[in-house]
Amino acid sequence: MNELDAVIERALGSRPVAYEPRPGGYSTADRFRVSLADGRSVFVKSAAAPHLAQWLRREHEVYGSLVGGFIPTLVGWDDDGTRPLLALEDLSEADWQVAWDTYRVDAVCASLDELARSAPPPGTPTVREGFAELFGRWAVVADNPKPFLSTGLRSPAWLEERLPEILAAAETAPVDGDDLCHLDVRSDNLCFRDGRALLVDWNWLSRANADLDLAAWLPSLAVEGGPLPWQVLPGHGALAAFIAGVWAAVVGLPPPETAPTVRSLQRAQLAVALDWIDREL
Repeated sequence: MNELDAVIERALGSRPVAYEPRPGGYSTADRFRVSLADGRSVFVKSAAAPHLAQWLRREHEVYGSLVGGFIPTLVGWDDDGTRPLLALEDLSEADWQVAWDTYRVDAVCASLDELARSAPPPGTPTVREGFAELFGRWAVVADNPKPFLSTGLRSPAWLEERLPEILAAAETAPVDGDDLCHLDVRSDNLCFRDGRALLVDWNWLSRANADLDLAAWLPSLAVEGGPLPWQVLPGHGALAAFIAGVWAAVVGLPPPETAPTVRSLQRAQLAVALDWIDREL
């Protein structure tokens, strides 16, 4: 029995007999569908990189206390202090295909609405407390515009003309609130079962304005062939400015080692968010 087998048996009370690697996400965390000797199958995620391990610990806290039709069931947990392991119900038979229509968009919106009204797990921070690095991002671009301009998404003349208004809008965007927000809504973190949208990857859970959760999802929705952001959430140019800044400040930089493919997605989402700014700001 190898080390991972022993950890899974300790966490779940049954010996693993087969592993199937599972795609998804942009981090380098290990993901498997594991078949157990007692006939069950589960989804297992583990990571040793310190910040990924901490994210898993936060996910365990969330799965252990948050209840609703929008979140999978926690099955098991093990933490040796170095490489935590999270086991969830197996959602392999759920619908993971990316095919956006009105039904699917409405299902995600319904899940986000239910989540927003849910009681927060203990220790859930506000978005400013937990993710202060998301704020002031256009100021980073203003201090050093070269990485942003290197993407070719907008010209230096555009940036010079629009930046003062964008800075002001992002600073005053209606981000704060007491709604419960996932803040990492994307198709690879979503599946559909029995008419419901279920969300995975809960380490960003925060208290904020529920519109922020929706606004952060809409650019990726448009990239994947869904409706445009201003069709779903019209009149929110300031939130568009805030969201765009999160990507604009980093998209021209080398990717982190633990998410080597994330920049291409960020660039695609930023392109949509910039169009949203141009339309509504």
